[in-house]
Amino acid sequence: MRKWVVILTSVFIVILLGVAGYAAYIYQSVKTTAHQIYEKRDATVQPKPVSMEGKSTPSTSAAGAGVTEQPSSAQATAQPINLEEKKPFTVLVLGVDEREHDRGRSDVMIFMTVNPAKQSILMFNIPRDTRTEIIGHGTVDKINHAYAFGGVNMSVKTVEHFLDYPVNYYIKVNMEGFAHLIDSMGGVEVNNPFAFYYEGHQFEKGDLQLDGEEALLYSRMRYDDPRGDMGRNTRQRQILKQVIKNSLKITNVVKIESLLAEVGDSVKTDITFDDMKTFLTDYRTDLKQIDQVEISGQGERINGIWYYLVSDKERSRIHNLIKEHLQ
Repeated sequence: MRKWVVILTSVFIVILLGVAGYAAYIYQSVKTTAHQIYEKRDATVQPKPVSMEGKSTPSTSAAGAGVTEQPSSAQATAQPINLEEKKPFTVLVLGVDEREHDRGRSDVMIFMTVNPAKQSILMFNIPRDTRTEIIGHGTVDKINHAYAFGGVNMSVKTVEHFLDYPVNYYIKVNMEGFAHLIDSMGGVEVNNPFAFYYEGHQFEKGDLQLDGEEALLYSRMRYDDPRGDMGRNTRQRQILKQVIKNSLKITNVVKIESLLAEVGDSVKTDITFDDMKTFLTDYRTDLKQIDQVEISGQGERINGIWYYLVSDKERSRIHNLIKEHLQ
């Protein structure tokens, strides 16, 4: 009898050691991938002029075009966030279409404020055609061109200037990689306000279950939308909102490893591995609501180029919404 007790005990210990070893392996794998996608922001913007058709004029000629001529107080670098105290923070999500030998442009720019005390996230698109000063480049141009001129650093500084509010973290996502992430989560559910056909896919009106490729197409259509770029922005937020909701439900470390493996080659962020762990353990259960707003403006051609003009009054309104949500 004692022999069987010894054998069973030994087997049990081996199983425990195996499970512990596998858990350690998974943890190390997640940590390694998190380090791979980590890319620290450079506080000093290095201008990288790019020859682009339709490049606009220097900021000294921007008066009357919905652009502030001088940099605002937002140029101050964002202060470190004490996540262990569940402090609120801001995130800039950049969706880019990178091409071979071409950095591409940030066709998606979504700003989020995260406040666990209010149990909510506030998010809004910055329309890609928004006319503003490109910080570090000396021009006034479409805000999504900041990425083409100077990558993440110039995009962040330009957004900070435009909103007069610091960016605590950024997440840069290659859109094709974003589709793989959605597939790993089992797709996303959206409510489509009207039927449309786009690039070989029919999207019916009503509730839809989309895989990664379909979600990408759904978020890209613009010309058949009665609201144009604003309608596309709404669909982009729909997709991101569902991805966030699905992410907040994840508790299995094996699933986290799978997701990070999917996005490893497509994502860069200045969120550290330790911060990721804090989000998962301390913030996840506190975020129950995602609110959305829009930046109002009007389209106008200036020197033959189409821009989205946002008034100083509207910029102040958005700034105050950010400030209020983070308090």
